[in-house]
Amino acid sequence: MQKTIFNITKMDCPSEENLIRMKLDGIPNIANLDFDIPNRILTVFHRGEIEQIEKSIIELNLGGKKISTEQTELTSFDENLNQKKLLWTVLAINFAFFLIEMTTGLISKSMGLVADSLDMLADSFVYGISLFAVGGTLTRKKRIAKLAGYFQITLAIIGFIEVLRRFFGTERLPDFSTMIIVSIFALIANGICLYLLQKSNSKEEAHMKASMIFTSNDVIINLGVIAAGLLVNWLNSNKPDLIIGTIVFALVIQGAIRILKLSK
Repeated sequence: MQKTIFNITKMDCPSEENLIRMKLDGIPNIANLDFDIPNRILTVFHRGEIEQIEKSIIELNLGGKKISTEQTELTSFDENLNQKKLLWTVLAINFAFFLIEMTTGLISKSMGLVADSLDMLADSFVYGISLFAVGGTLTRKKRIAKLAGYFQITLAIIGFIEVLRRFFGTERLPDFSTMIIVSIFALIANGICLYLLQKSNSKEEAHMKASMIFTSNDVIINLGVIAAGLLVNWLNSNKPDLIIGTIVFALVIQGAIRILKLSK
């Protein structure tokens, strides 16, 4: 048995972990994958050559780089019995906030909240693909990934069109207080999700968990919507909301393209 360690510089949260698991699924010589998200380290336990595994990781464009390969005496691995339960929990939280942010975003006329709701939906897709495809064939997983990717892109394009309409139109100002309050709750929800998914690594230092949470893309997006809400009120303009909405829609499309690559 061999142990190869990779540094994945863009592995900010469990969404990237699930993408990597999907990409490596079906490679027969992999015995186990061990993820250390705070330190952005992936340890692959495998038999035989590492070339196919390394190529697959590089193709994800997550900044994957092989650090070392060495022999290991470890041959058996404990399965995390709580993994499915945790995935169902974070899936439920993300999908619930997709509904909350989409509803409040439409009511408050905030494209920032609408865009952030799609980011929550994107995370739900990644967790859902991992859950619903467990035990299924690689073909089935790719089919689900393709459906999810195209659906995300469609919603994001509709969002872009709406941003353009509002930019050149005379739409009333979004409700900045709703933007801020809902985004604060979404920020808390993302923190809970990331904590739950790292719960099994209870020996990790508290500051490492905090570092992982506050460097994740989801948290940055939440803070961006809060900042946009403050600027909407200060400048008496809907432009900050439209700008953050555009940025998040672009991130959603980027994530969707990443998922579509897995379906090829």
